[in-house]
Amino acid sequence: MIHAIIIEDEHIAQQNLLDSLKNTGYEVAIDAVLTSVKESIEYFKSGNKTDIIFSDVQLGDGLSFDIFREVTINTPVIFITGFDRFMLYAFENNGIDYLLKPVGKEELSQALWKYKMLEDHFIRHDQSLKNLLEFTNPKKKTRLIVKKGIENISIKLEDIAMFYTENKMVYLVDKHQKKYIVDKTLNELEAELDNAIFFRANRQYIINLNFVKCYKPYEKVKLQVDLDIPERDHCIIISQLTAPYFRKWITEA
Repeated sequence: MIHAIIIEDEHIAQQNLLDSLKNTGYEVAIDAVLTSVKESIEYFKSGNKTDIIFSDVQLGDGLSFDIFREVTINTPVIFITGFDRFMLYAFENNGIDYLLKPVGKEELSQALWKYKMLEDHFIRHDQSLKNLLEFTNPKKKTRLIVKKGIENISIKLEDIAMFYTENKMVYLVDKHQKKYIVDKTLNELEAELDNAIFFRANRQYIINLNFVKCYKPYEKVKLQVDLDIPERDHCIIISQLTAPYFRKWITEA
Protein backbone atom coordinates (compact mmCIF):
# COMPACT_ATOMS: atom_id res chain seq x y z
CA MET A 1 0.00 0.00 0.00
CA ILE A 2 1.30 3.44 -0.99
CA HIS A 3 0.19 6.29 1.27
CA ALA A 4 -0.18 9.61 -0.54
CA ILE A 5 -1.14 13.23 -0.06
CA ILE A 6 -2.72 15.38 -2.76
CA ILE A 7 -2.02 19.12 -2.92
CA GLU A 8 -4.50 20.61 -5.38
CA ASP A 9 -6.93 23.54 -5.13
CA GLU A 10 -9.22 22.70 -8.06
CA HIS A 11 -12.02 20.26 -7.22
CA ILE A 12 -12.28 18.88 -10.77
CA ALA A 13 -8.54 18.21 -10.87
CA GLN A 14 -8.71 16.54 -7.45
CA GLN A 15 -11.45 14.21 -8.62
CA ASN A 16 -9.71 13.43 -11.90
CA LEU A 17 -6.57 12.46 -10.01
CA LEU A 18 -8.48 10.31 -7.54
CA ASP A 19 -10.30 8.51 -10.35
CA SER A 20 -7.09 7.95 -12.31
CA LEU A 21 -5.23 6.60 -9.27
CA LYS A 22 -7.93 3.94 -8.81
CA ASN A 23 -7.09 2.56 -12.26
CA THR A 24 -3.30 2.49 -12.07
CA GLY A 25 -3.01 -1.03 -10.69
CA TYR A 26 -1.36 0.25 -7.51
CA GLU A 27 -3.02 0.39 -4.11
CA VAL A 28 -2.91 4.06 -3.13
CA ALA A 29 -4.42 5.35 0.11
CA ILE A 30 -5.01 9.12 0.22
CA ASP A 31 -4.09 10.41 3.68
CA ALA A 32 -5.14 14.01 2.99
CA VAL A 33 -6.18 16.44 0.28
CA LEU A 34 -4.68 19.91 0.84
CA THR A 35 -5.76 22.97 -1.11
CA SER A 36 -3.30 25.77 -0.33
CA VAL A 37 0.29 26.60 0.53
CA LYS A 38 -0.71 27.75 4.01
CA GLU A 39 -2.76 24.64 4.76
CA SER A 40 0.04 22.38 3.50
CA ILE A 41 2.70 24.11 5.60
CA GLU A 42 0.56 23.74 8.72
CA TYR A 43 -0.13 20.09 7.88
CA PHE A 44 3.52 19.12 7.49
CA LYS A 45 4.68 21.24 10.42
CA SER A 46 2.41 19.09 12.58
CA GLY A 47 4.66 16.13 11.82
CA ASN A 48 2.40 14.40 9.32
CA LYS A 49 4.26 12.11 6.93
CA THR A 50 3.40 10.04 3.89
CA ASP A 51 5.08 7.94 1.18
CA ILE A 52 4.53 10.25 -1.78
CA ILE A 53 2.97 13.61 -2.62
CA PHE A 54 0.97 14.50 -5.73
CA SER A 55 1.10 18.28 -6.06
CA ASP A 56 -0.06 21.00 -8.40
CA VAL A 57 2.41 23.87 -8.78
CA GLN A 58 0.17 26.94 -8.89
CA LEU A 59 -2.13 27.23 -5.89
CA GLY A 60 -4.41 30.05 -4.90
CA ASP A 61 -1.95 31.55 -2.39
CA GLY A 62 1.34 30.87 -4.17
CA LEU A 63 3.52 28.15 -5.69
CA SER A 64 3.72 24.75 -4.03
CA PHE A 65 7.52 25.17 -4.03
CA ASP A 66 6.92 27.58 -1.12
CA ILE A 67 5.85 24.60 0.98
CA PHE A 68 9.14 22.77 0.56
CA ARG A 69 11.16 25.89 1.30
CA GLU A 70 9.22 26.54 4.50
CA VAL A 71 9.16 22.97 5.83
CA THR A 72 11.80 20.24 5.58
CA ILE A 73 10.03 17.41 3.76
CA ASN A 74 11.92 14.30 2.68
CA THR A 75 9.00 12.88 0.73
CA PRO A 76 9.28 12.46 -3.07
CA VAL A 77 6.82 14.50 -5.12
CA ILE A 78 5.06 13.90 -8.40
CA PHE A 79 4.13 17.33 -9.72
CA ILE A 80 0.96 17.59 -11.82
CA THR A 81 0.34 20.93 -13.51
CA GLY A 82 -0.96 22.58 -16.64
CA PHE A 83 2.35 24.31 -17.43
CA ASP A 84 5.70 22.90 -18.49
CA ARG A 85 7.73 26.00 -17.54
CA PHE A 86 8.10 24.89 -13.92
CA MET A 87 9.75 21.57 -14.76
CA LEU A 88 13.30 22.60 -13.79
CA TYR A 89 12.16 23.98 -10.45
CA ALA A 90 10.09 20.87 -9.75
CA PHE A 91 13.20 18.68 -9.80
CA GLU A 92 14.87 21.13 -7.41
CA ASN A 93 11.99 20.65 -4.95
CA ASN A 94 11.76 16.90 -4.25
CA GLY A 95 10.31 16.15 -7.68
CA ILE A 96 10.75 12.66 -9.13
CA ASP A 97 8.30 13.18 -12.00
CA TYR A 98 6.43 15.99 -13.74
CA LEU A 99 3.08 15.36 -15.41
CA LEU A 100 0.94 17.73 -17.44
CA LYS A 101 -2.80 18.03 -16.95
CA PRO A 102 -5.08 16.36 -17.76
CA VAL A 103 -3.23 13.37 -16.40
CA GLY A 104 -4.38 9.83 -17.24
CA LYS A 105 -3.90 6.45 -15.64
CA GLU A 106 -1.02 5.54 -17.99
CA GLU A 107 1.10 8.53 -16.94
CA LEU A 108 0.27 7.96 -13.28
CA SER A 109 1.07 4.26 -13.54
CA GLN A 110 4.46 5.07 -15.04
CA ALA A 111 5.19 7.66 -12.35
CA LEU A 112 4.23 5.24 -9.56
CA TRP A 113 6.34 2.51 -11.17
CA LYS A 114 9.30 4.92 -11.10
CA TYR A 115 8.63 5.64 -7.44
CA LYS A 116 8.53 1.92 -6.58
CA MET A 117 11.75 1.23 -8.49
CA LEU A 118 13.54 4.04 -6.67
CA GLU A 119 12.15 2.90 -3.34
CA ASP A 120 13.26 -0.70 -3.94
CA HIS A 121 16.72 0.44 -5.01
CA PHE A 122 17.34 2.50 -1.90
CA ILE A 123 15.92 -0.14 0.41
CA ARG A 124 18.22 -2.77 -1.14
CA HIS A 125 21.19 -0.51 -0.59
CA ASP A 126 20.14 0.27 2.98
CA GLN A 127 19.51 3.90 2.20
CA SER A 128 16.46 6.15 2.47
CA LEU A 129 14.71 8.17 -0.18
CA LYS A 130 16.29 11.20 1.47
CA ASN A 131 19.53 10.17 -0.26
CA LEU A 132 17.73 10.25 -3.60
CA LEU A 133 16.29 13.70 -2.97
CA GLU A 134 19.67 15.05 -1.90
CA PHE A 135 21.11 13.73 -5.14
CA THR A 136 18.37 15.06 -7.41
CA ASN A 137 18.08 18.49 -5.75
CA PRO A 138 21.12 20.55 -6.79
CA LYS A 139 22.49 23.49 -4.81
CA LYS A 140 20.92 26.87 -5.26
CA LYS A 141 22.51 29.31 -7.67
CA THR A 142 25.14 31.78 -6.49
CA ARG A 143 25.13 34.04 -9.57
CA LEU A 144 22.67 35.47 -12.05
CA ILE A 145 23.38 36.44 -15.65
CA VAL A 146 21.70 39.69 -16.77
CA LYS A 147 21.93 41.78 -19.90
CA LYS A 148 23.02 45.37 -20.27
CA GLY A 149 22.96 46.35 -23.91
CA ILE A 150 24.90 43.65 -25.75
CA GLU A 151 26.81 42.61 -22.61
CA ASN A 152 26.04 39.57 -20.47
CA ILE A 153 26.90 40.47 -16.89
CA SER A 154 27.41 38.02 -14.05
CA ILE A 155 26.15 39.31 -10.70
CA LYS A 156 26.63 37.59 -7.37
CA LEU A 157 23.28 36.90 -5.72
CA GLU A 158 24.70 38.14 -2.42
CA ASP A 159 25.11 41.58 -4.02
CA ILE A 160 21.46 41.84 -5.12
CA ALA A 161 19.34 43.91 -2.75
CA MET A 162 16.01 43.16 -4.39
CA PHE A 163 14.07 42.09 -7.46
CA TYR A 164 10.91 43.89 -8.46
CA THR A 165 8.43 44.02 -11.31
CA GLU A 166 7.17 47.17 -13.00
CA ASN A 167 5.24 47.58 -16.25
CA LYS A 168 5.51 43.81 -16.89
CA MET A 169 9.31 43.94 -16.66
CA VAL A 170 11.47 42.42 -13.91
CA TYR A 171 14.45 44.34 -12.54
CA LEU A 172 17.13 43.79 -9.95
CA VAL A 173 18.86 46.45 -7.88
CA ASP A 174 22.36 45.69 -6.61
CA LYS A 175 24.27 47.06 -3.64
CA HIS A 176 25.64 49.88 -5.79
CA GLN A 177 22.08 50.92 -6.70
CA LYS A 178 22.59 49.76 -10.29
CA LYS A 179 19.47 48.45 -11.98
CA TYR A 180 19.36 45.61 -14.52
CA ILE A 181 16.60 43.91 -16.48
CA VAL A 182 16.12 40.24 -15.61
CA ASP A 183 14.77 37.81 -18.20
CA LYS A 184 12.77 35.82 -15.67
CA THR A 185 9.49 36.20 -13.82
CA LEU A 186 9.42 36.72 -10.07
CA ASN A 187 7.85 33.26 -9.73
CA GLU A 188 10.77 31.71 -11.60
CA LEU A 189 13.29 33.63 -9.52
CA GLU A 190 11.53 32.67 -6.32
CA ALA A 191 11.85 29.00 -7.23
CA GLU A 192 15.58 29.35 -7.96
CA LEU A 193 16.68 31.52 -5.04
CA ASP A 194 17.76 30.38 -1.58
CA ASN A 195 14.76 31.07 0.66
CA ALA A 196 17.06 31.50 3.65
CA ILE A 197 18.38 34.68 1.97
CA PHE A 198 15.58 35.87 -0.33
CA PHE A 199 11.95 36.46 0.64
CA ARG A 200 8.93 37.03 -1.60
CA ALA A 201 7.50 40.10 0.13
CA ASN A 202 4.51 40.41 -2.20
CA ARG A 203 3.61 40.07 -5.86
CA GLN A 204 5.96 42.90 -6.80
CA TYR A 205 9.08 42.35 -4.66
CA ILE A 206 11.66 39.75 -3.65
CA ILE A 207 14.09 41.10 -1.05
CA ASN A 208 17.50 40.06 0.26
CA LEU A 209 17.76 39.46 4.01
CA ASN A 210 21.18 41.11 4.21
CA PHE A 211 19.77 44.41 2.93
CA VAL A 212 16.82 44.64 5.32
CA LYS A 213 17.40 47.75 7.43
CA CYS A 214 14.20 47.63 9.47
CA TYR A 215 10.50 46.84 9.38
CA LYS A 216 7.56 48.48 11.11
CA PRO A 217 3.77 48.23 11.39
CA TYR A 218 1.76 49.54 8.45
CA GLU A 219 -2.00 50.03 8.64
CA LYS A 220 -1.94 48.04 11.93
CA VAL A 221 -1.96 44.53 10.40
CA LYS A 222 0.66 44.87 7.66
CA LEU A 223 4.39 45.51 7.69
CA GLN A 224 6.54 48.02 5.84
CA VAL A 225 10.13 46.96 5.08
CA ASP A 226 12.95 49.42 4.49
CA LEU A 227 16.08 48.27 2.69
CA ASP A 228 19.57 49.54 3.38
CA ILE A 229 20.15 50.99 -0.09
CA PRO A 230 20.14 54.62 -1.26
CA GLU A 231 17.16 54.16 -3.58
CA ARG A 232 14.03 55.42 -1.82
CA ASP A 233 11.41 55.05 -4.53
CA HIS A 234 10.17 51.70 -3.28
CA CYS A 235 7.56 51.11 -0.60
CA ILE A 236 7.67 47.40 0.26
CA ILE A 237 4.50 46.28 2.04
CA ILE A 238 3.95 42.80 3.47
CA SER A 239 0.37 41.67 3.85
CA GLN A 240 -1.28 40.47 7.05
CA LEU A 241 -1.23 36.88 5.74
CA THR A 242 2.47 36.97 4.84
CA ALA A 243 3.67 38.95 7.88
CA PRO A 244 4.04 35.92 10.25
CA TYR A 245 6.20 34.11 7.67
CA PHE A 246 8.35 37.22 7.25
CA ARG A 247 8.89 37.56 11.01
CA LYS A 248 9.84 33.91 11.25
CA TRP A 249 12.17 34.21 8.26
CA ILE A 250 14.04 37.23 9.58
CA THR A 251 14.26 36.11 13.23
CA GLU A 252 15.51 32.60 12.42
CA ALA A 253 18.15 33.75 9.91
